[in-house]
Amino acid sequence: MTSVSSSVRRIAATVLAAGAVVGAAALPAAAQDHGQRQHPRVEISRVQADSPGRDDHSNRSLNNEWVEITNTTRDAVNLRGWTLRDADGNRYRFDNVRINGRATIRIHTGSGHNTRTDLFQNSREYIWGNNGDTATLRDDRGRTVDTESWGRRHH
Repeated sequence: MTSVSSSVRRIAATVLAAGAVVGAAALPAAAQDHGQRQHPRVEISRVQADSPGRDDHSNRSLNNEWVEITNTTRDAVNLRGWTLRDADGNRYRFDNVRINGRATIRIHTGSGHNTRTDLFQNSREYIWGNNGDTATLRDDRGRTVDTESWGRRHH
């Protein structure tokens, strides 16, 4: 009976050792998955900080400065209470804005009539720094959803 019980012990030890090796190999792969940055559902997809032509403070020039926000999912997202800020603290707060799935909206600096695809900050001053700035999109709880930086002021 001793040979049977020692054989069982050896088999059990081998199985446990093999399980430990497999578990140890899988651990780094699982840790890597958690370290990867996941893409946000709603993201800053493009920024035109430098309005084409002369910066003459005309409404046309101001509206040629914009930030695009894209919903990367299939489902519509309500942006009520979300904010878009620059590095200097200028803030645009979204009202009851719904962005459809796989859709993009453009937030212009100047004034105009809001549509489903174009929103206006009604500013008389340029907001986004031509030489560098950071656009930060936050949800209605103040959590950063996405940031986009460019130029010398890149953080």
